[in-house]
Amino acid sequence: MTPDDVLSSLDPEQREAARAITGPVCILAGAGTGKTRTITHRAAYAVLSGAVPASALLAVTFTARAAGEMRTRLRQLGVGGVQAKTFHAAARRQLQYFWPRVVGGAPPRLVDNKFGLVANAAARARLRPGTSELRDLLSELEWAASSLYGPEDYVRAAQKAGRQPPFDAAVVAQVYAAYGELKQAQGVADFDDLLLLTAGVLEEQGAVAKEFHERYRSFVVDEYQDVTPLQQRLLDAWLGDRDDLCVVGDAHQTIYSFTGATPSYLLQFRQRFPTATEVRLVRDYRSTPQVVGLANDVISRSTMKAARLELVAQRPAGPTPIFNEYDDEPAEAAAVAARCRALVAAGTPAGEIAILYRVNAQSAQYEAALSDAGIAYVLRGGERFFDRQEVREAVLLLRGAARAGDEDAPAGLGEAAADVLRAGLNWSPESPPAGAGATRERWESLAALHRLAVDLGRTDPTAGLRELVTELEERATAQHAPSVDGVTLASLHAAKGLEWDAVFLVGLVDGTMPLIHADTPDQVEEERRLLYVGVTRAREHLHLSWALSRSPGGRGSRRPSRFLDGLHAGASRQTGPAGPRPARKSRSGPVTCRVCGTSLMAAVDRKLGRCADCPADRDEELYGTLREWRAGRAKELGQPAYCVFTDATLAAIAEQKPTTVAGLVAIPGIGQSKLDKFGDDVLGLVGSGG
Repeated sequence: MTPDDVLSSLDPEQREAARAITGPVCILAGAGTGKTRTITHRAAYAVLSGAVPASALLAVTFTARAAGEMRTRLRQLGVGGVQAKTFHAAARRQLQYFWPRVVGGAPPRLVDNKFGLVANAAARARLRPGTSELRDLLSELEWAASSLYGPEDYVRAAQKAGRQPPFDAAVVAQVYAAYGELKQAQGVADFDDLLLLTAGVLEEQGAVAKEFHERYRSFVVDEYQDVTPLQQRLLDAWLGDRDDLCVVGDAHQTIYSFTGATPSYLLQFRQRFPTATEVRLVRDYRSTPQVVGLANDVISRSTMKAARLELVAQRPAGPTPIFNEYDDEPAEAAAVAARCRALVAAGTPAGEIAILYRVNAQSAQYEAALSDAGIAYVLRGGERFFDRQEVREAVLLLRGAARAGDEDAPAGLGEAAADVLRAGLNWSPESPPAGAGATRERWESLAALHRLAVDLGRTDPTAGLRELVTELEERATAQHAPSVDGVTLASLHAAKGLEWDAVFLVGLVDGTMPLIHADTPDQVEEERRLLYVGVTRAREHLHLSWALSRSPGGRGSRRPSRFLDGLHAGASRQTGPAGPRPARKSRSGPVTCRVCGTSLMAAVDRKLGRCADCPADRDEELYGTLREWRAGRAKELGQPAYCVFTDATLAAIAEQKPTTVAGLVAIPGIGQSKLDKFGDDVLGLVGSGG
């Protein structure tokens, strides 16, 4: 194959990028615009034209799958010998080569089980975290390391970044320090250490850097919007004082900021390299004009104006995206499963259909609905719902309670199941934990089990724990589909880089999309980008849906995602098998500050009814009385204090001093359940002046 042959199949913008084979190059590539095709053809053109030897070119990306795809495409173009690896794979190979000469002996052994080390480090800080808390602790340590923060920097950095660690930030810093000490004592390294050690060797050893720079002279970085400060430091060490670097990315697909990723390196590339060639790829070959139009509308409302890419569809017209509204989550899941079955019957392979959701705990409804509809499915990016540790533990507890004859209380099966989960797993239906990590996902998984119990009890008022366990066992068995060619169930994060003929984006309500814990404008914008990624996964059929209530018969008080505002024009709007009906008006609008009138975004601000910076008029005596009362009630109930009311709720009560039931329930977080249990007490304390 000749160099001209390599270029012949590219469009004008792709060809321009492929011809730019020296110096700094920035390729801004929108979803579905052929970025992988472009950079592999660019690499092949550089090698075949003699500009760069294959052995001198290093291409890095973020997944082994993407690196393997790049190598395969290069071989198909007649180019072998190009190193295409992940950052970690490249660093590991380099460290193994240079370490014996620089330090002596073998490099540190890669740690097999970070959870064990983190658990030991937590024990040194006098913590006994559960599995979910360990996962969240590990996430914090990985974020700090990838952001180039040491233990001494963690508290300040975490506060500035708005992190929500599972323990006090100062305690997490102690765990972080102990984790480093344990690794050093055992002579092991984790994946972040691989990058840091490799960068350190190149930065500090001139002879090593000289040899490396003589070997590699041209670099390609895919998905550059997801680079972390640690990865950028290694990339800078690879480059040295040279500028033969090609980066490709899309700032509007930055969805991993929680891991330390930042689009700033992509957005500021021209500032660092003023002479850089910049090419924009906007021809979308993946999706129909209808899908592309909706994607453009979603991202046009983003506050990130830099590097905006307006996609131009290249495919023929297709069906209009459909917006679906349902009364409750089971109805939404059943309708989605029915639409999947209709698509399969019409000729769409099940493997070309995906149901995408914001958090893994949402999968339970769709696993059950697809199983009930007889549709095979594949769960991507997470454990099957009934394989999750907390679910297995809960089922064991429920089975034990059923065998012991602990039947449901007069309140019903839902309350009986809640009692078992509360006693055995310290789970409370009223108080989901803050944050969006493993602890929250564990709570959501148990909440899904509880909802199954509530639904079964509503359907069959005579059902007890034995019937619930039988139902759970049957569902678990049915959900192990033998065929791998099934509908894909995946979180929006796990769907990145993939595509399907038909995509269902489900659960699109405020509080889930965006997550209620997306408190800052930057966090909200990342949630918008996540929806954009979801929309752009669809080639032809796109369905967006939400449910006004979590459970059948519940209050339909949910609001469709704010990101859908203004997107319905020209789109088909349906509400289930019965056909179109007038859209319900949202029963909840924006919450404004009672002091300055500004719209409130943060959950705590909405609860308080004012901006954090606005003057507070809290009755401190009443607040103290409320805290004492809460401690007493929590002790009586055998629950943590926050299960009665959180500090933020008590502060809101002490500020607003509601004297009526209507005033009390107007405070976010005080629903009918809290009102029934504690309303009279609280109103009495407020009325007595504390």
